[in-house]
Amino acid sequence: MLNSERTQVRSTGYGKGTAPAGLLSRFRNDESGAYLIVAALTMPFLIGTVGLATDVGLWLYKRQTLQGAADSAALSGAAANYYQGASAVFGEAQAITASYGFSTGSPGFSLQVFQPPATGHYTTSPNAVEVIILQSATGFFSRIMGVNGTNVRARAVALASGGTGCVMSLNQTASGGTTVQGSAQVTLNGCDMYDDSTDPSGLVVGGSAQISAQKVLSAGGISGEQNIQAQTVEAHQPVVRDPYADVPLPSYNSAKCDYTNYTAKKTVILSPGVYCGGLSLNAGAVVTLQAGTYIMDGGSLSVNGGATLAGNGVTLVFTSGANATINGGAVVNLTAPTSGTMAGIVVYADRNTPAGTAFKFNGGAQQYFGGAVYVPTGAVSFAGGANTSTGCTQLIGGTLTFTGNSQLSIDCAAYKVRPLGTPVARLVE
Repeated sequence: MLNSERTQVRSTGYGKGTAPAGLLSRFRNDESGAYLIVAALTMPFLIGTVGLATDVGLWLYKRQTLQGAADSAALSGAAANYYQGASAVFGEAQAITASYGFSTGSPGFSLQVFQPPATGHYTTSPNAVEVIILQSATGFFSRIMGVNGTNVRARAVALASGGTGCVMSLNQTASGGTTVQGSAQVTLNGCDMYDDSTDPSGLVVGGSAQISAQKVLSAGGISGEQNIQAQTVEAHQPVVRDPYADVPLPSYNSAKCDYTNYTAKKTVILSPGVYCGGLSLNAGAVVTLQAGTYIMDGGSLSVNGGATLAGNGVTLVFTSGANATINGGAVVNLTAPTSGTMAGIVVYADRNTPAGTAFKFNGGAQQYFGGAVYVPTGAVSFAGGANTSTGCTQLIGGTLTFTGNSQLSIDCAAYKVRPLGTPVARLVE
């Protein structure tokens, strides 16, 4: 029994000359525990893949945060561009991105702001703002796969539109900053009226006068609200920005007069220049103004009833000592230039004009200004306007008084007037 057992044991031992080969053969064919070897070989790859996926998730989260910052910066930038001009756009975008934790000067951070956009579909739109944000993102777990990081990019384009105002008074303390008297009927076709006076009687509609508009907003109180027909009538609203506040007075040589105390008595064609002492049109005069800028250096622009004043691409500029009077029965048809500093402005009065200086545009139904009538400190009296809904007139004065029936419209596709009123900024790209 013992011998047979020994024999059995020996037969399973290392036989002479055959032990190493048998061991290798058995090791090669033995599959038990192979998964450990496979797992050991693939573990770095698996860990790297999981790490890369984790980092990609973090990068996507950063991308979402960056996109939110870019969207907000573009919207705020477009609004700033509308209210304050292009010079305010970058600072506004910079402040917004900083509120998201991305500051200019931080390592790996870059902020680019373009107005108008440098790329995309809105490169010719002055009311559009493009914001591009770049931020480097470091890889952590993904370094196992040889990926050290990436650059995350976000882009947004916002467009400010709206601002469908056509009447605005700028004096913020006047009682009756905007006044409609007697039986005057003021019809604003598809546009809004804004009154910046914070006085309790900032906007006054008296007697049987009426206002018909899309929207009527006053920074102060409204007297005679029952005589206003509009989709929205609201008092105590925020002051609305002057859209032409950055437009400078054109330069001119006050010592050089092209015309002095000029009076037109017949049919005549006049050239741009400096009109010292103003320009007067007698009844029956027919005056055509060639395109350009006409400086009224002191004196008055006086257009009597029965006179005609016309011109395209014209801006009438009034220095601080000048004023204007257009009487009933006068025929006026003037349109603003569409390029240059005075683009969209048909009447411009120096901001140094003493408050209350009278500008009387009372020509009636035959009086048409195509563009902006901009008298920021003067007392504007107005009666007239195009008897149509396809005109383009903005009326902006220190104070405004409507003394007769008036019709104003804001169909300004062919003009370069600036939007007036509260804009609506929206993302377009």
